[in-house]
Amino acid sequence: MLFNEIAYGPIRSRRLGVSLGMEIMPLTHKLCTFDCIYCECGWNQPISHPVLPTREEVRKALEEKLALMQKEDADLDVITFSGNGEPTLHPHFLGIIEDTCMLRNQYYPNAKVSVLSNSTRIMKSEVFEALCKVDNNILKLDTVNEEYISKVDRPTGHYELPKIIEKMKAFNGHVIIQTMFMKGESCGKSVDNTSDAYVLPWLETVKEIRPSQVMIYTIDRETPVQGLQKATPNELDRIAALLRAEGI
Repeated sequence: MLFNEIAYGPIRSRRLGVSLGMEIMPLTHKLCTFDCIYCECGWNQPISHPVLPTREEVRKALEEKLALMQKEDADLDVITFSGNGEPTLHPHFLGIIEDTCMLRNQYYPNAKVSVLSNSTRIMKSEVFEALCKVDNNILKLDTVNEEYISKVDRPTGHYELPKIIEKMKAFNGHVIIQTMFMKGESCGKSVDNTSDAYVLPWLETVKEIRPSQVMIYTIDRETPVQGLQKATPNELDRIAALLRAEGI
């Protein structure tokens, strides 16, 4: 499932409410620093020179959409960057976020700006600065087991989990952790991260990061790998109860 417009929707997000999506990755294929086996966008494509919308094109598309929505008296809870891969890969990500905050203030001052990121680029100063400017800095942490990350999230480049975790702490609570829980198999090996063996070390790390909140979720759409299964409502409720018991 790919998004073929820079500004799309608004759609009803199961986590964020009425959301206007922003696509700043290629409109024809996925481009990401992860190649997750559960990604609704499918696999990364080997493109040597990906075409990204320019900062100016993104600003123009967003302003036109917000002006139209305001004219139609449409509701808007959030402007969300996610889509066809990792949005922080855009070379002008900081400038795009600054433009977005300015336009949000002009047209929908009560709306939030959200970024859904896999956390791989938060070590870069301009990405860290941009994420500090948004209302909802939503960062992925599926587990603290590096073997699991290699098997399921499948980083496409150098990835050091301890450094990622330390940088998450540097947001000083201005961060929302998002974690995918699921079950099933991939390549004949279990990908179940709902047991205490995975959940309890993850919980201890979450406590150290001190996020403003945690979003736990499971598979909702078709995945590129067959044999994956949803975590059950009871399993998610159990994990949520562990978080709440810690005051999260």
